[in-house]
Amino acid sequence: MPVGTAFHERTFRLSDSLNFRDWSGYYAAGSYETTHEHEYNAIRNAAALIDVSPLYKYQVSGPDSLRLIQRVVARDAARLAVGQMFYCCWCDERGKVIDDGTIARLAESSYRWTAAEPNLRWFRENAAGMDVSIEDVSESLAALAVQGPLSARLLAPLAGPELGNLRYYRLMRARVGGADVEISRTGYTGDLGYEIWIPREHALAVWDAVAAEGKACGTQAAGMLALDVARIEAGLILQDVEYVSSRRALIESQKYSPFEIGLGRLVDLKKEAFVGRAALVEEERRSGARRLVGLEMDWAEVEEICERAGLPPQAPTVASRVHVPVYRGGRHVGKATSTAWSPVLKKLIALASVERDQEKPGTRLEFEYTVEAVRHKVGARVAPLPFFNPPRKTATPAGA
Repeated sequence: MPVGTAFHERTFRLSDSLNFRDWSGYYAAGSYETTHEHEYNAIRNAAALIDVSPLYKYQVSGPDSLRLIQRVVARDAARLAVGQMFYCCWCDERGKVIDDGTIARLAESSYRWTAAEPNLRWFRENAAGMDVSIEDVSESLAALAVQGPLSARLLAPLAGPELGNLRYYRLMRARVGGADVEISRTGYTGDLGYEIWIPREHALAVWDAVAAEGKACGTQAAGMLALDVARIEAGLILQDVEYVSSRRALIESQKYSPFEIGLGRLVDLKKEAFVGRAALVEEERRSGARRLVGLEMDWAEVEEICERAGLPPQAPTVASRVHVPVYRGGRHVGKATSTAWSPVLKKLIALASVERDQEKPGTRLEFEYTVEAVRHKVGARVAPLPFFNPPRKTATPAGA
């Protein structure tokens, strides 16, 4: 049975809908109101508070901490400076992705590593013989995402003037709500945003301080339904949706290399040996079989299908994680993994896994669309990812 996060006392009181779901054994708000439109609008037009505490979090420290990270992840962590973070993935010996997450360098030999699922055993197996400590701090460390174009304006009075100079994927220490916290220039919405890393015992005080400061700029708590739409617009993948961890895949086709799920940029084949490197060298040579792409559906065709059925067309309000077949010329060439109506783009969009020769932007494909239990095919165009990528996402607010 799920338990509450460090913020549950606040999130539960705010939830008029009582719409909670299980995220890694914790209660996570699906939406606070009966629909999530206001929450989504806060992410894109104001500022939103999102409880992301259920992330798995590990403290890695000791003389061999960098050596362990270099052995496990496909990206070169030697380039990380103190106060810097990066997004990365790690693979099994066959080059198939186990998980993805972030690593922050907190001090010379101290790192915080986040993941979507438990990885403690894998990390410790790879640390055999190394002088390194790996501690699971998932319960003791709360995390609050503050996302949206007004997030810098909200946090600046609390965190101090240094926040205005905090660059993308950088980290700073601050005192918020009477607590010592770390603030990173990161998020999962594809927008300007921050994540606050807080000792569990101070979580409520920090929430209260941020919420009080945010009243003047329309800040609102946002749940998983709004976050799902935002992350699809931003072209961000989700484990168990866009890919299955290779440790839990039942068949080979469920296993993905980084190149097949848009993470090829996170693979540095020039670095020293790491788990899966030999397989990834071969994968790059062969170019792989699949690619992650964006799809934009032809809404006029959706309207025609609905009209023939005697129904008004209705844009879906909730993102779908149901896999949907994708065709070209009647031949099955892949599947849409996440589908959503984008309020900011006014389009029906999807993330899709397709055959490599179908990845070129502008390629015309067909998306299976069901109306009244009848399956139809709607035209779709391959679009570059991300769909939504505003300059403010990476701009340093003081210089934006």
